[in-house]
Amino acid sequence: MTLAEIFAAELKDEAAKTRKHLELIPEAHWGWKPHAKSMGMGQLGSHLVESLGWTGAIVNMGEFAFDPATFKPYMAANRKELLARFDASVSEAQKNLKGKSDAHLSKVWRLKAGDKVFFEMPRAAVIRVMVLNHSVHHRAQLGVYLRLKDVAVPSTYGPSADAPNM
Repeated sequence: MTLAEIFAAELKDEAAKTRKHLELIPEAHWGWKPHAKSMGMGQLGSHLVESLGWTGAIVNMGEFAFDPATFKPYMAANRKELLARFDASVSEAQKNLKGKSDAHLSKVWRLKAGDKVFFEMPRAAVIRVMVLNHSVHHRAQLGVYLRLKDVAVPSTYGPSADAPNM
């Protein structure tokens, strides 16, 4: 298997788990956050969706430069919109990975703002860190948010207190 095929398979598996969490975000608590410095629940779900979209820039561009002063993160208006965008983002990420060679994914990629380079590393490492690991991290946060609002947390890698038999 190529790296792209491995990432595509992992993305498919992780996306199914993430979608189960996104489906449970209560619209009544869309703006709720556990702390003033935290993202709201809808914002956190939107960030999970948006981060999948980074796959295209990672595999199709040598670098990505953004302006923090004008950057506006994606914010879904409701769960229906969030899930539609999530499904489209998963599909697009899969398409962007398709056929990419190991050599291509080994090329260095940069994230910049103006002349400032935030980081540079091989595309494969960026996919691992900024797409897959990043998604797992924020999905876990969302699980805590759901728990704090007394929403049953789905199983992820094994049973949860609410889904003991998976």
